[in-house]
Amino acid sequence: RLAGRDTPGRLVLLDRPAVKLGALAMGVAELLGDKMRRAPDRTVFLGLLARCMSAGVAGAALAPRGKERTGAAIGVATAVPLAYVTFAARKKAMAQIGQTRSGLIEDALVVTAGALIVALSMSRERH
Repeated sequence: RLAGRDTPGRLVLLDRPAVKLGALAMGVAELLGDKMRRAPDRTVFLGLLARCMSAGVAGAALAPRGKERTGAAIGVATAVPLAYVTFAARKKAMAQIGQTRSGLIEDALVVTAGALIVALSMSRERH
């Protein structure tokens, strides 16, 4: 939506500039924040809540029109278990290569996977 393109799912909130910019700011803060030594564990309540909210919005936005609620549910149902799986993997990687390096690798993988998911969802909508 930041690029001015419609998503398959209809989400009125994503049409509001303040919401789009707020979501972008939260994403950037997350990318920077987890490199800090005092960063909270992603499985604490507030971390999971933020993850559920962003996954729900993303799932709804990328779902086919009329299936936004299902997309949101799938996004949340995927985000919660993955928070625990990726946290365990990240802890293991941190022990081997450090917090910053493991975080940068994790971010590269997540951003790449996210971009691929968005590209596939957007191309599916055009067909």
